[in-house]
This record gives sequence, structure tokens and C-alpha cells, in this order.
Amino acid sequence: MATLPTHSQRRPPLLRQAIKIRRHRVRKLQDPLPQTIQEIEPPSHHFSPEERALLYEEALYTVLHRLGKPEPNHVREASELLRYLQEAFHTEPEEHQQMLQQVRELEKPVFCLKATVKQAKGILGKDVSGFSDPYCLLGIEQGMGTAGGSPGSRRRQQKAVVKHTIPEEQTHRTQVITQTLNPVWDETFILEFEDIKSSSFHLDMWDLDTVESVRQKLGELTDLHGLRRIFKEARKDKGQDDFLGNVVLRLQDLRCREDQWYPLEPCTETYPDRGQCHLQFQFIHKRRATAASRSQPSYTVHLHLLQQLVSHEVTQHQAGSTSWDGSLSPQAATILFLHATQKDLSDFHQSMAQWLAYSRVYQSLEFPSSCLLHPITSIEYQWIQGRLKAEQREELATSFSSLLAYGLSLLRRFRTVFPLSVSDSPARLQSLLRVLVQMCKMKAFRELCPDSAPLPRLVTEALRTGTVEWFHLKQQHHQPMVQGMLEAGKALLSLVQDIIGDLHQCQRTWNKIFHNALKIDFFSMAFLELQWLVAKRVQDHTAATVSGPVSPEMGESLFQLYISLKEFCQLGPAPSERDGVLALDSFHRWFQPAVPSWLQKTYSVALARVQRAVQMDKLVPLGELTKHSTSAVDLSTCFAQISHTARQLDWPDPEEAFMITVKFVEDTCRLALVYCSLIKARARELAAGQKDQGQAANMLCVVVNDMEQLRLVIGKLPTQLAWEALEQRVGAVLEPGQLQNTLHAQLQSALAGLGHEIRTGVRTLAEQLEVGIAKHIKNLVGIKESVLPEDAILPLMKFLEVELWYMNTNLVQENFSSLLTLLWTHTLTVLVEVATSQRSCPLASSRLKIALQSLEICFYAEGCGLPPEALHTATFKALQRDLELQAASSRELIRKYFCSRLQQQKPPKRSWGLSQSRPPTTPLSRSCVWSCSVLPTCCPWTPMAPATPLSS
Repeated sequence: MATLPTHSQRRPPLLRQAIKIRRHRVRKLQDPLPQTIQEIEPPSHHFSPEERALLYEEALYTVLHRLGKPEPNHVREASELLRYLQEAFHTEPEEHQQMLQQVRELEKPVFCLKATVKQAKGILGKDVSGFSDPYCLLGIEQGMGTAGGSPGSRRRQQKAVVKHTIPEEQTHRTQVITQTLNPVWDETFILEFEDIKSSSFHLDMWDLDTVESVRQKLGELTDLHGLRRIFKEARKDKGQDDFLGNVVLRLQDLRCREDQWYPLEPCTETYPDRGQCHLQFQFIHKRRATAASRSQPSYTVHLHLLQQLVSHEVTQHQAGSTSWDGSLSPQAATILFLHATQKDLSDFHQSMAQWLAYSRVYQSLEFPSSCLLHPITSIEYQWIQGRLKAEQREELATSFSSLLAYGLSLLRRFRTVFPLSVSDSPARLQSLLRVLVQMCKMKAFRELCPDSAPLPRLVTEALRTGTVEWFHLKQQHHQPMVQGMLEAGKALLSLVQDIIGDLHQCQRTWNKIFHNALKIDFFSMAFLELQWLVAKRVQDHTAATVSGPVSPEMGESLFQLYISLKEFCQLGPAPSERDGVLALDSFHRWFQPAVPSWLQKTYSVALARVQRAVQMDKLVPLGELTKHSTSAVDLSTCFAQISHTARQLDWPDPEEAFMITVKFVEDTCRLALVYCSLIKARARELAAGQKDQGQAANMLCVVVNDMEQLRLVIGKLPTQLAWEALEQRVGAVLEPGQLQNTLHAQLQSALAGLGHEIRTGVRTLAEQLEVGIAKHIKNLVGIKESVLPEDAILPLMKFLEVELWYMNTNLVQENFSSLLTLLWTHTLTVLVEVATSQRSCPLASSRLKIALQSLEICFYAEGCGLPPEALHTATFKALQRDLELQAASSRELIRKYFCSRLQQQKPPKRSWGLSQSRPPTTPLSRSCVWSCSVLPTCCPWTPMAPATPLSS
């Protein structure tokens, strides 16, 4: 049969030969595509057909020549173990039966019991001093331990002495431990046997008896028990050893490995409690007939068998879509335990084999790296370099270097190996780092790989190289199919956005992992590497783009790229925390030629949106509480977008930022005036097709409200464009008062224009009402004398009640107040004209007087209308005084004259005004009484009935 190749023939190169750490010098912004790094090719976990045949033979031989009782968690049936081996080695049934028959025909191994006499405690003291000088005789009695023996024969067998039952050449003896009741030997013996069923282990413990004089014995005498021992020894032969007890065990009752305390049995019933003896047993093989055992070291064969079974375990879990957790199945654990025991492998060599097998399989098949921690810990705990041969030390060093190189290659590609789209990726990366850290801390690693660089440095270089490689992969991924500046700009924008997303992931997740494990600031390192790479490409792209006229599409692409770069730079360290200058510092200057196109594009888009909004506006209020139309809402959104664009731009240069802000304010004010013209034209267009004058008035109210809403929005520009912050920035470069004279002047001019447009609209509405008011006031003097004054003014009050309610419903409060002011002024003018023409008619003057009082209450509206200071103008006061005089009789005039003279001498104690919701009166007017129905008790233009359209 073919033999396995030696490790030196397939040994991978060392770590320093495997990893080429190449740091890209991108600080000059010249970075060619990285070449593929030569890596250590991981050792294969697959074997050739000849090697698999040797391992299969070895495994079958191990199962067929199993010794001892099974362990509690192990498989008992050999047939189950054979089926598992057939699956693990992928053997066909015919081939399996053929190999099984060949193994059965091989010569049996030499069965041995590896017995270790550790220590004893509580044994009998046979010497005069109260102690003993114990030693042990042990061996295997063959042909006597049958299971069918009678109890008496087994009892006689236990009481038999080793020297009488086992030939002298098969008897082994320990050292003599003098003067103790708790001897410690820790001696190991290899005892051969032929048939486990008919063999028994025997151990006799004796007290060595040396010939001493009576004087010496008396000198050792300590109590009366010692004196009795002297008399007892005097009766026995000189030099005869004392029996201390024995241990007899049937081999078939022992497990493959045993480690227990056994009681020492007496030959007679005297002194039944003779102490305990600590023994360890292990069934091993000698001269195994398999080709692998004859040609290769036991450790190597076990390593290959472990590697084959672990590969099968991992593959089985992957086929079931589950991840292997590092625990072997009961079948694999049983076979490996039997093989290690039969080959008498130490715990250290088993841990080393487990490490080598797991580390090799880990580099080929995917399973949790945490499975490597246990063998690392075991090797570190039991590490003694001298117990390994030279080739084993070299093999272990190679495994360290190979796993380190493989781990660094995973870290270099961690973005694709551990994607955040998989939930357990952070945990897997942490596990890998923990394995690498623990491995590099091992004494074995430091002794076998003394030239290895510190792990943090290696990981940092791997991460830096991997970051550059990832950048170039992303760049190739975003390479446009069609060559052109616009397509190149879109590709560059997508690349920068991917980099920003990666930096966010580094900041939130990856940096914490690398910092906790190795104190590596991965985020800062990645940011510095990527910003040099990005700066080179952005600078080249902008230089080629802005050299000529910038199209709207290209301007939009450049603006989005500018915004993305601002977000990219905001992720980096603050200027005070940087070491040197970054490549992206002052990147805004690359985009400076494109700024005019951005501003023009912003204005053009806003203008088109305003035009579209006005064209679609039906000039209908949005709701009961919202009295402006849809175009006002769209305009507010449009202005908010302009402000958002200004904040996004946030130009770093103070002087240029001021000029840009001036442009934004100018465009916004221009849009406001354009909107006023468009909305008025829209109202005329819609009113032209309306026969109902009430609908025209409704639309006019909406237009006025839209303008008022626009004025409120324009007034928020200083806050939205952050004028205070801008003033602080440009304070050192602008003359004092320049910002105030420029920005505020533009704003005030726009607000003044809007105010004029609003007043014009309100004046138009007022003119439509003034005709009706004048008509009703003039009609007062033409009513018959039989009609009471209180009844004569009812038509006027009903007219105002309907029309003012309508205006209050359709106008916002500011415009309605302006309308009331205009109407009050016009009403006073009409009253003055009528009163002048009717100066000689006391009845008309009386009616006009009552009308003035009622109109004052109507326009005041219990505090909801005009304030008293707006009502009590000079015209009002003069008219009120004239009407009182014209309406009074001669007697009342005389009385009023004298009352006035008295008041001049003594001021009145209390005066009534509208602040107490009571009309002003004079002493003579207190006797005037009119119907309460004439004077409304609530806001006269807030009736319960629905409003009617404006009368023609």
C-alpha cells in the first residue's frame, strides 16, 4: 500500500514569504490598481485515494480491536461505528465489505494494559514506628478471570498473592517508599495480555521488612502498640515482608480508560480497612498490523484521521444548512477516542492534532472560528517545547503561520466575508480576531515564530490594503457602460455614496470590534485612505467637466457630487484633531465654476414650479381654517426647497457665501413678485368666465390671502438662510453695515411690494362694499318721518352683517382688519357728506347720530374688529359732535351749554368708553332710548345663517 506523503513535501511557505504587505502611496494621488497579493495556499483537507485507503484501514482496525467497556457517551455497537466510517470515507458497500474482510484477516495487535500506580492513603503501619515501608507487586493473571467462575473461586483469586499466581518474569515491582502511611509512586507499567475476558489485574502491597537489632527497634518504640509489634515480629521469620492488601480487577470490567481509588483488600478478615490505592488504567495496542501504523508515527496517523472525520462533520452540517459548532458526533468522538487510546497518544499530542486538523479544515470549509479556541488553550496549558520533535515543531510553526496568513486575508476582505446583511457577521469577525489574538499570545507561537511582526501591525496593514482593494473593486463595479462625462459623473457619485455608506458601517460597527480586540482605530485609517483615493478622482472629473459650459444635467450631477463630498468630509476628524492636511480640504474650489449654473438651475426649477402651481390653482380655500389656495402651499414648499438648497451648499468661503446668499434672496423676492402677477392673472382668467359676481369676490379674497401667506413666508428668510451665522462669518471680510444694506434692503423691498399688492386687493374688495354702504346711508334721510330712527337704520345694519360676515369668513385676519379700516374711513366720509347736506333737518341728524353709534358698535364687534383708537379718529369725533348739536332742540342746546361750563369747572368722576363695551354718551343723550334690536349684542357680521354672496 501507498504511504502518506511527508509533511515536508506539502508544507506551505512561511508567513513572511506568504504575505506581501504593500502600502499604497496615495498621498501624491497616484495609485495604480493593486496587484493581487500572493497568499499562502491553505493546506488541503482532502487526501488522495491511496491515503484515504490507509486511513480507512486504520479506522476499521481500531473499531474491530476495541478493548474495555464503552464510555457513557460513546457508541456501544461496532456495527454503528462501521456504518459511520463508511459514510465519512464515502465508501461504496462492496468496497467497504472488501476492506472490512481484509482488516479482519490482519494479525491482531498485542493487547496491553497501561497501569499507573499513582499513590495510596491510609495503609496499615507494620513497623515499630507506626509506619510502613510499602512497595507494590503487580501483573496480569491470564486464564483465571472468566465471567462464569463461582463466587468462591473469585474470592480465592482475590486472596491469592501475586508471587504465587503470576510468573516472576511477568511480575512488576514499584519502588519502596520508606516510613509512610500515604506513599506516592506515580510509576507506569505496560502489562501484556491475550484475552481480556480471561485476564485479571493483580496488585499486592507489601511492607518491606529489614533486619534490625532489638536496640534499634526499642529506639523507634513510641507506644504500647509498638511493643506488641516487636513481640509479633519476634515470632516470624527474619526478612519476611508484611502483607498490606491487594487489588484484583477483571479486565473486562474496566473501561478503555480508568482513573479511580480502589480499596485494599485483606487476605484474611483481620484489619479489613487497609486503606486505598489510586490506579490509572488504559488499554493500548502494540505492533498494530495496519500499513499506516507500521510506516508513520502514531501522532501523524491520528491527525489525518481527525482531519478526515472533522471534514465529514462540517460537510454534513453544511448539507443540512446548519453551522457546525465544533462538537463531534458520538460516532466520531468514539472512534477518535479509541484510536488515541490504543495508540497511547498523550493529551498534549491530541490537542496538537486537534489544532492542526481544525486549522487546516477551517481554511477550506466554513465553520465558526471559535472552535479553534479550545485546542489553542489546551496547547498553551500543556506547552513544553522539548516534548516535540523537530518536524513536529516545524509543522506547528507552519500551522501558526498558515492560519495567521489566512486570517489576515479574511480581514483584508472582511467587507465581503462578513457582510452586515448576515446577522451573525459581527460575531464571526469578533471570534476570528479573538482566535488570532489568543494564538499570537501563546508561548508556543512566540517560541516557534519569533520573527512574526506584532499582530496589530499586521492587521492594520491588512485592513489598509483591503480598503484600497475594496475601493478599486467598487470603482470597477460602477464603471459606466457608455463613456461620457455625464455617465462618468453618475458613476463617481454612486462610488462616493457607497464609500459614505461603508464609513457609516465602520463608524457604527467595525471600528468598535477592531478597537476592542486590537486597539486599532479602523475608522480613521479607512477615512484617510479613502479620502485620498476619492480626491484624485473628483479633482480629475471636475477639471474635465467645468472647463466649458455646464449643462443643466451636468450641473445637477456636480451638485449632488458636491453634497456627497460635504457629507463625506463631515465624517472625518475635526481640523483641530488632524495630523496634517487632507486631500479633500478646500474641495469646494473644484466646483466653483459650476456655482452660477446651480443658482440658475435652482431659480429655473422654482419658477417652473410656481408657474405650474398657479396654472393648476382653482383659487379655492383649502379648508375652513386654511383660507389660502393650493398655489400658496406649493410656493411655500418651493421657498423651503430653495432654503434647503442654500443650506446644502453652505459655501465655505465667507465672501463668496455672502454673494451666494444675496443671489438666493434676490431670486426668492423675484419669485414672490412673479407669483403676485401670475395669481392676479389667474384670478382675472377664472373671473372672466364667471357670471356670478360673488364667485369673483371669493377668488379675489383667496388671491389676497395667498399674498398674505407669501408675505409671511418671505419674512422667514433671515431664519431659514441663517443670516446671523452668515453675519458672524463675513464680519471680517465685509464692511460694517454691508449685509444690512444689502440683504435687509432686498427683503424690505419685497415685503413693501407684497404689501402694496395686498392693499390693492383689499381696496378692490372695499370699493365693492362702499357702494352699498353709501346707498343705505343716503337712504336714511329719505325714509318717512313716521319711521322710528332705530328702524330706519335696520337695512344698513343687515347689509353690513351679511357682507362683513362673508369677508371675515374668506379673508385672513390681517386682510380683514385692513378691509375694516378702509370701510370705516369710507363710512365716516359718507356720513360727513350726508350730515353736511342735512344740517337744517333735525330728524335726519337724529337718524345719522343713531347710525353712527350703531356703526361704531358694529365695527368694534366686541373687540374682534377695529380697536377704539382706530375707530375714534378726528373725523369721527367731529362728526359725533356735530350730529349731537344738530339733533338737539333749543332747550337741550342751552342745557348742554351750561353742563359744559360746569364740567369745565369740575371734571367728571367717570367716563364711559368702548373699552367697557358701552357707546360714548353725553349728559343729554342719556334720555334717548332706542330699540335693543337695533344694537347687536354680539359681532354683527357673525350670524348663524350662511353667508350670501356680495350684493351687486
